[in-house]
Amino acid sequence: APQLEESGGGSVQAGGSLRLSCAASTSTYCMAWFRQASGNRREGVAVIDSDGIISYTDSVKGRFTISQDNASNTLYLQMNSLKSEDTAMYYCAADLSRCGTLYPQNFAYWGQGTQVTISS
Repeated sequence: APQLEESGGGSVQAGGSLRLSCAASTSTYCMAWFRQASGNRREGVAVIDSDGIISYTDSVKGRFTISQDNASNTLYLQMNSLKSEDTAMYYCAADLSRCGTLYPQNFAYWGQGTQVTISS
């Protein structure tokens, strides 16, 4: 089973940028970013499959960019124009056999998360 480790979280002011990374111990078929704000359900942010097909949730389109380096099994999330509502714990998720829609139940493997805090 792949092990996932996120990094790159932190605290920035609104309008700023952060780049999250997720190192996977093995190659995967599908990888995604989710986030969970305090008191809220975990929500999908962006997903990318091994062919590079990408999907974003509407609230981050035009601001966030998901990418991957297949050679190093690393997933990235470039986050620009950050807003206070982007504050959350961000999780990397992966699946070995399919790339479903951005619902947590579609992903078998999860990292521990990295905190992103945006101050206004």
